[in-house]
Amino acid sequence: MSTALNWFKSSHSSDEGGACVEIAAHPAAVHVRDSKDIEGPAFTVAPAAWSAFAAYAATA
Repeated sequence: MSTALNWFKSSHSSDEGGACVEIAAHPAAVHVRDSKDIEGPAFTVAPAAWSAFAAYAATA
């Protein structure tokens, strides 16, 4: 079984640079990183925390 994460760029990101994030969802965690610095730091949150954040962000 592969442990590699499948990263996805935000649907609000463009190919012109700027502030872009990528996420990699896993059953036990959601990983978030800067798409311009894929070797840089990433942070990990519980799926429930990510869902709460995404729901809040959708209303902002």
